[in-house]
Amino acid sequence: MTVLEQNTDQDGAEREPRGSLSIRTLAMPADTNQYGDIFGGWLLGQMDIAGGIFAAAIAKGRTATVAVDAMTFRKPVFVGDVMCIYTDLIRIGNTSVTVHVEAWVIRRNQSDRLLVTDGNFTYVALDSERQPRAIDVNGYQAIGTAGQHARR
Repeated sequence: MTVLEQNTDQDGAEREPRGSLSIRTLAMPADTNQYGDIFGGWLLGQMDIAGGIFAAAIAKGRTATVAVDAMTFRKPVFVGDVMCIYTDLIRIGNTSVTVHVEAWVIRRNQSDRLLVTDGNFTYVALDSERQPRAIDVNGYQAIGTAGQHARR
């Protein structure tokens, strides 16, 4: 798959990141394995942080990751890449929030973004005793770009 194919939608139009920018960070040498490649686990952790920030804003409080689905590692991340992680709401349940998370990079000395990884993360809202609690969506305003959001 070419970079152009990877960053295009089903109709062939160039694709932009889905959702809003949640975090931006730099891939550093400390994030590599013994071969000098960025750990997939580091990338997954950054995506989880971004999704957790997004979910906590919707839940208006503490959340915990309960599932990671449909992760697709498309391209490697290199030391010096600027990691831009975007989040978008998939659904709000009674106690959970499912978030689509995309990781895009800007390679060193380049300006175009490249989609490297995406997946769906589910977070459960927690009360002060760390038990699941209902999510109050009264007054919630859609902050994602998915359009109509389902509540189940």
